[in-house]
Amino acid sequence: MELTKYKRKEDVKREWFEIDATGVRLGRLATAVANILRGKTKVDYTPSVDCGDYVVITNAEKIDLTGSKMTEKNYYHYSGYQSGMKSLSAQEMIQKHPDYLILHAVKGMMPKNKLANQIMTKLKIFAGNEHAHTAQQPTKLRVDVTGKVEKI
Repeated sequence: MELTKYKRKEDVKREWFEIDATGVRLGRLATAVANILRGKTKVDYTPSVDCGDYVVITNAEKIDLTGSKMTEKNYYHYSGYQSGMKSLSAQEMIQKHPDYLILHAVKGMMPKNKLANQIMTKLKIFAGNEHAHTAQQPTKLRVDVTGKVEKI
């Protein structure tokens, strides 16, 4: 009888992927990115080991939201003081912090444990077309309308 071999931290080989967020729906993009970050797209996925890859997202300010969420969806921040509740619409949030929408959506799809913080460090989000990780030669990916990921 053969035993199941589990991946160890030392055995993980990581790749770099680049995704252009122009015109992609936020939820579809976040789902695809969360699966790549966790390593669920690999054959030897192990839930207790960080076996995912690095993901670089460019053009974060050009993300797409369905319906009227751009103006009606609010993001809240509470400072802890009286009258300290602040809210920004998605449109205002994209103007101030374009990376926050994607970061918030992907983080919500991660497991609620210590491993999630370690996994989230492999996500790099940039507002423009240029990024600081060209030396890693990331493989370009495209997320289509249905949420499927394809290599370009």
